[in-house]
Amino acid sequence: MKYSELGRSDIHASRVALGAMRMNAKTPDEARDVVGTALSSGIDFFDTADCYAAGESSRRLGQALKDLDVERGSIYIQTKIGIYRDPVTDAIERYDFSKRYLLDAVDGELRNLQTDYLDFVLLHRPDTLVDLDELSEALDELGTSGKVRHFGVSNVNPLQVELLQSAVSRKLEVNQLQFGLGHTGMIQQEFHVNMDDAPSVDHDGGLISYSRLRNMTIQAWSPFQYGFFKGVFLDDPRFPELNARLKAIADEHAVDKSAIAVAWILKHPAMMQVLIGSMTPGRITRMAQGADVDLTAQEWYGLYMAAGNDLP
Repeated sequence: MKYSELGRSDIHASRVALGAMRMNAKTPDEARDVVGTALSSGIDFFDTADCYAAGESSRRLGQALKDLDVERGSIYIQTKIGIYRDPVTDAIERYDFSKRYLLDAVDGELRNLQTDYLDFVLLHRPDTLVDLDELSEALDELGTSGKVRHFGVSNVNPLQVELLQSAVSRKLEVNQLQFGLGHTGMIQQEFHVNMDDAPSVDHDGGLISYSRLRNMTIQAWSPFQYGFFKGVFLDDPRFPELNARLKAIADEHAVDKSAIAVAWILKHPAMMQVLIGSMTPGRITRMAQGADVDLTAQEWYGLYMAAGNDLP
């Protein structure tokens, strides 16, 4: 496992992290096995959110860490807050960056995770009704109290980051975004400059270049999904060229195809961190090996084009 700094936080964490979104479906024993496998694979960074199964995923993660008697200082725990779901239907009803909501959400997650501090807290999706003064007060209070060490955002474009950062004194260190071989829009836009074809459309405001300029780590979520939760491209017959290329490179490196898909993300000099969400111990082990695979530039570009992209 390789490790790198997140933003300019002085926290050097595993380049592959475990996302706990689906951990609520696991029994306590199963959750312990999942977390234990991640730790054995060199993963020391765990991501969750207060809205995942009404906090149950965080509770399972916290209990698993306790059952394994993991020293708190040896790992990093991150949660995301700001999405309000109906407690009965689980439907998203609003995004909420109000001071009261954020403070209560952090306190709830500290209880769920059985810890007295969080290494990172991310604002989960942009709240267009955000009161910047309230947000600043909330983050200052959370930081000063010692409940939260570092902050970031999720699914936010560069101008939104600038707006939030203009109001808060705490540095926003990371941006959690969907990215992978099945979701390459941020890369396509960089290649199709000064063109009028579909890939040239800038949907994100130059996120990759912006993140590099601001030393802001991109955390890649759903690295194996294509589209927006349309499915996993690995072993999907609709992606024969991509899977064939993944297998050929995987065989050369003596790893699983999933490890190559992870290595493709980690090859980028933006120094991204990959969030894997598997709850299957064997898959976690195989995916984590991607952090130790160094792809050549030709392998990287070959995979990019095998995924259905072109170079103008």
